[in-house]
Amino acid sequence: MKKPEVLIVGAGIAGPALAYWLSRNGYRPTVVEHARQLRSGGSAIVVKGPAIPVAERMGILPQLRELATRNRSLTLLDPDGRRILQLPLTSDQAPTVEVTRADLSEVLHRSAQTEAEFVFDDTVTALDQDEDGVDVTFRRSAPRRFDLVVGADGMHSTVRRLVFGPERQFAGDLGLYGATVPLEPDAIEDPTEMTMLTVPNRMLVLHPSRTTPLAIFTFRAAQPAPHDRKNIALHKQTVADAYADVRWRAPELVAAFLDHPAPFFDPLTTVRVPSWSRGRVVLLGDAAAATALLGDGSSMAMAGAYALAEELAAHPGDHARAFAAYESRLRREVGPRQRRVGLLSRLMVPRTRPGLAVRNAVGRAVGRTNRIASREAANR
Repeated sequence: MKKPEVLIVGAGIAGPALAYWLSRNGYRPTVVEHARQLRSGGSAIVVKGPAIPVAERMGILPQLRELATRNRSLTLLDPDGRRILQLPLTSDQAPTVEVTRADLSEVLHRSAQTEAEFVFDDTVTALDQDEDGVDVTFRRSAPRRFDLVVGADGMHSTVRRLVFGPERQFAGDLGLYGATVPLEPDAIEDPTEMTMLTVPNRMLVLHPSRTTPLAIFTFRAAQPAPHDRKNIALHKQTVADAYADVRWRAPELVAAFLDHPAPFFDPLTTVRVPSWSRGRVVLLGDAAAATALLGDGSSMAMAGAYALAEELAAHPGDHARAFAAYESRLRREVGPRQRRVGLLSRLMVPRTRPGLAVRNAVGRAVGRTNRIASREAANR
């Protein structure tokens, strides 16, 4: 019997994870990625919650632990760089593993590549579906027909645009921008400590890594920048303007951002799609429901990939029921997270000094709670 063929668009986190599970459930997955190779950059992400049992079932949790960053604490600084408080980032209450996004992507790719076809430097340009399949036109490759198509291509999903509509219908602007730039290894003195400086409307983070530390800028711009993802000069000017009067190491880190040929810059948004499937096409990960600022997009992508593959296996030959069951499962996880994003954006990047004082008070309370919980766990 011929294996159903599934095209997965996107080789970040959700795509390779889904390819792994589909190949074990009797499907033949093909993953297409517009980049020429796996992304080497990206900030650290935390594998946690529902992604932990998925990683265990895949047998990759030991690898992730070997690749884990050494980040153990978060230090909050005042505008002059003086320490306000320090929070532990490790806990005995819930298992988590912090790795770089590139390392997680590489581990997932290695796990899936023996059974899945990966095509780089290509993307879809048209999708034409009927009752029996989907005819796919690619930018470079010859047209092909697939039984199903999965859009796992992120917040700015091409699949979503082609099948569901333009991005502006689904993206919710948080009024924040995110930007990152890699730094030299010696830019951070303590590789176990993440440091964060916050002034009204702007946050600056130094994030350690096993190899390449990052400077992370999160801010509200005085004048919203035009949404042009390819205008690097505009991105650099926007960051420079936003941090012009910020002290501590801001001048040095902004200079690193300006000197880099292609730093990351993007508005921080949420994505809400009323229905995640249309016919034989379904969305996965950030393409379906992005939750900026929560830091669990990769974990939800892994959990979503597992759920989608499981539901397709549970409903052979009935993709509509499988898609509906998958969406029902994931919305129970995603819905509450998305409802918290607005509050979190105001808490993380307060607009005023009183708001900043409230954020710091919350941080102190969380720190005390974590210390008490850790002591209780140690005494059991």
